Amino acid sequence: MTTTHKPLVVITGASSGIGLATAKLLSGQGHALLLLARRLEPMLQLALPHTLALSVDVTDRAAVLAAVAQAEERFGPVDAIINNAGVMLLGSIATQDPAEWDCMLDINVRGLLNGIHAVAAGMVERQHGTIINVSSVAGRKTFPNHVAYVGTKFAVSGLSENLREELSPSNVRVITIEPGAVDTELLSHTTDQGIKDGYDEWKQQMGGVLSSQTIAEAIAYAYGQPQSVCVREIVICATRQQP
Repeated sequence: MTTTHKPLVVITGASSGIGLATAKLLSGQGHALLLLARRLEPMLQLALPHTLALSVDVTDRAAVLAAVAQAEERFGPVDAIINNAGVMLLGSIATQDPAEWDCMLDINVRGLLNGIHAVAAGMVERQHGTIINVSSVAGRKTFPNHVAYVGTKFAVSGLSENLREELSPSNVRVITIEPGAVDTELLSHTTDQGIKDGYDEWKQQMGGVLSSQTIAEAIAYAYGQPQSVCVREIVICATRQQP
């Protein structure tokens, strides 16, 4: 049987923002895709070739494993996963609902680990593969009203570095993408209107933020290097973003 597509890439959080932009870009390069998000319709509307789109919550480990198995049966082994699913619920630590901390920990950390778990063993066995974790500049430095969110992103950046050390002897690459402010739906998750207004003003002060397409291109650049080359970390922000 002749293969008419490039190797399979899994993208979580693929229904909007960075995930959706990356899906379109990698599909245009000829990759088969497994797109995962809770909202199915935006992924189906892309109508991308060689693509399986499934409504999956990344916190559901069994569902993530089943989705990857289904995609591999159709398209062959996973060559890369882009763990992009995440939420940003900003709030003062003194007043924020702890349920919002739980939500961020579940999606941003446990969900990401579920994605890693679904592909790591196969990549190690094949001695080939790439794991791309989307963290944040908030995984390197702190911001007002970001305590729990910063905690989750420091976790992503830290575990990614440890993961790279663990998997590199098996020729598996681990890449961390740490964007600054990006024009996505992420801020809409925050429930404190005052914080949202302040965040929007901050974005205007810097003259605009990065586009999802820019981050997608950074991801594609890192992934597109030879397997013997690991771009370990990309920190990417608008030029006028100071913190």
